[in-house]
Amino acid sequence: MRKITIAALLVGAVALSACSNNRFDGAGADTAGTGSASDPTSQAYFQETIGDRVLFAVDTSTLTPEAEGVLAQQATWLSDNPAYAAIIEGHADEQGTREYNVALGARRASAVQGYLIERGVAPNRLKTVSYGKERPLEICSDESCYAQNRRAVTVLTAGVGS
Repeated sequence: MRKITIAALLVGAVALSACSNNRFDGAGADTAGTGSASDPTSQAYFQETIGDRVLFAVDTSTLTPEAEGVLAQQATWLSDNPAYAAIIEGHADEQGTREYNVALGARRASAVQGYLIERGVAPNRLKTVSYGKERPLEICSDESCYAQNRRAVTVLTAGVGS
């Protein structure tokens, strides 16, 4: 009986340690290992100083002037740091069907990708993925939550083709 208890505790500890490094769209992400926010070549600097996300209006994939400002800085940073590639995640709020929101998230990710490519980032350094409404940052049936969930997030990866 004692061996079963010890085995169960070990399995639980391993499971918890595996979860501790999981990333859920940057929400509460641990920046350990991503460098210092004061180092302009670090992932932490990109996330905190440049900005890793842009927001969208309801039912659109059109970039706002604010989004273009952030993306212009992202393009410059990516050009200056060729060791990084990026995955652009498209997201939507909870309104609408799953299928519609996956398509909308894809259009948002593509809009960001297109902007970065137009600003000189090599296409082979950028991938897109859509999560639709499946990974909300905020959960409530209110515009304040919806607004945070209508986004595209640029997630840095190490190297081209990662």
